[in-house]
Amino acid sequence: MPETMISRYAAGRDESVSMGSVLIVDDEAAIRESLETLLGLEGYEVDTASDGAEGLARLAERPYDLVLLDFAMPERNGIEVLQDIRDRDSELAVIMITAYGTVENAVHAMQAGATNFIQKPWDNEKLLADVRSAVGQRRAEAEIVQLKRALKQRYNFEHIVGKSEPMLRIFDLVAQVAPSRSTVLLQGESGTGKELIAKAIHMNSPRKDQAFVPVNTGSMPTDLLESTLFGHVKGAFTSAIASKKGLFEMADRGTLFLDEIGTMGLETQAKILRVLQDRKFMHLGGVNEIQVDVRIIAATNVDLRQQVKEGKFREDLFYRLNVITIDLPPLRQRKNDIPLLVQYFAQKFADENGKPPLQLASEALRHLLDYDWPGNVRELENVIERAVVLANGPNLTIDLLPDEMVGRGAKLALMEHRPDASLFEIMEDCERRIITDMLEKSGWNQTEAAEQFRIPLSTLNQKIKRLNIEIRKKNGSK
Repeated sequence: MPETMISRYAAGRDESVSMGSVLIVDDEAAIRESLETLLGLEGYEVDTASDGAEGLARLAERPYDLVLLDFAMPERNGIEVLQDIRDRDSELAVIMITAYGTVENAVHAMQAGATNFIQKPWDNEKLLADVRSAVGQRRAEAEIVQLKRALKQRYNFEHIVGKSEPMLRIFDLVAQVAPSRSTVLLQGESGTGKELIAKAIHMNSPRKDQAFVPVNTGSMPTDLLESTLFGHVKGAFTSAIASKKGLFEMADRGTLFLDEIGTMGLETQAKILRVLQDRKFMHLGGVNEIQVDVRIIAATNVDLRQQVKEGKFREDLFYRLNVITIDLPPLRQRKNDIPLLVQYFAQKFADENGKPPLQLASEALRHLLDYDWPGNVRELENVIERAVVLANGPNLTIDLLPDEMVGRGAKLALMEHRPDASLFEIMEDCERRIITDMLEKSGWNQTEAAEQFRIPLSTLNQKIKRLNIEIRKKNGSK
């Protein structure tokens, strides 16, 4: 690497920051030294190996976030070494580097499980961006695994992802209330995961080996809802050609989850209240009382107190349901969980669609973090599923996001360019716009902007200088 480049990257480096661990496997000493210097100055822990055997030995000694692997090496080529790596660790990020950058080689490497493909001679900024992306994905995946393992040691929270303070408080609250038989009321906007929390309560309770029975009370007319909940005897109504058990009986000794209970009619509310009070009910058209042991978990996306004031919800039922209340935060109030959720959903839908692991591009993540998510986690899940299905390469890019989220103009701005501009100039323009936008959002606080980008402050300062971005004070002056 030229001395000027070394000096540029060395300036202002924070020695306390570890960006991740990288293993370089290449038979050319000059390549190893160049990459080691570049990545070391950027804050990565770097080890090197001169061939595949030495590289595999290094991997046996310690874990790495990323392997930079040469495509063409003597004795065993990069594809053969990659296959050995995949046999040991199917999730480890591996970027292939080669001077023989043909389409065939790239396809072969990606099919063999490479995360990305870079051609010599490389552009330092592009290589660092690819390394950051790969290491970030690896660390997010590891964080999900560790989080899941920690949660499973304490609770059974299948399919629930979150490390933000609001979610950690909910996990602790669920652990406290689950062993009891108390009624629980879950409050939160649509798409916040109320049924997942209800299942977590059930699975951490003494009833976990019995039935968990969900029903959306807001999607049925009153007669059908009551028949569904309480069952009926033969001849109770015109179409009742045979007796039928209701969901209360099916949930006996288990848990009944009443979703959207705020939309339930007043007459049905009175019958639900009786079951909560006496643990008894009758089939529609029946005369015999049926005793059940059912735990009720109810959920609503409306303000039940306001519904009581308006006469739409029984006050006595509200207080019966409101024994223990858990408020689920909307996604816009737990944005720290978005990268983890994205990684979880991307892996889920990649597996379902037979695709290799996909990485989220940094500019796409920025738009996901800026969006308010009126549909909450369910909306995010749908967005990521769409992006995974439409993705043709290894990255989930901004053009795969819905127009209403990114704005059609923003997408076009990334694709349009001056007729006389080179690819490097186009990329610099895009990078300049992204960095300037983040600086404006952070009030021109460079430390805050660097944290949002998840890069060292020294790296951001270098980019600002290289791109000739004028720093403004908080009042807008230069």
